[in-house]
Amino acid sequence: MAKKTASKRGRKAPKSRASGQAAAKAAAPGDDVGDAPPTDPEGEGIQPADLSGLKDGKLYYRIGEVAQITGVKPYVLRYWESEFRLMSPQKSRSKQRLYRQKDIETILAIKQLLYEERYTIAGARRRLRELGSEARGDLVAEIRDGEDARSAAEAVARDAYRRIRDELLAIRSLLAAEV
Repeated sequence: MAKKTASKRGRKAPKSRASGQAAAKAAAPGDDVGDAPPTDPEGEGIQPADLSGLKDGKLYYRIGEVAQITGVKPYVLRYWESEFRLMSPQKSRSKQRLYRQKDIETILAIKQLLYEERYTIAGARRRLRELGSEARGDLVAEIRDGEDARSAAEAVARDAYRRIRDELLAIRSLLAAEV
């Protein structure tokens, strides 16, 4: 007599892990399969700060907004909270982190020290302690000035690329006319 299997008894056979992964891969690009954050095309994860997101009248920002403004991913912000005492956002009744303008300035100072000046976490912690709150504001002002210079340099580069493209198109049209 043949052995009865789970499917013959009326129960569903357990899904294998591979079939779930295959279904996730086969999903359409617009489907919300998984909670994986979008990846950085360069693989760096370091993005420039977008200080235009700061609003004058707004008192508190949630972690997603802060991540977008500062260019630092939310999981990094949560880790920095455990490493830097200066970073201690308030929490709402629903336990969501609420960052103030001062917290965002501290995050930008930490980002500057870690990513651009290449400090270790311990070194950045020590440097922030040495700087104090006034100097941290100066560091944020330097960051803002640097962003203005970066955007001006990008405009110059865009203009140069546009001129090169126009020259190449002119050369291509000359070569096409000769053939």
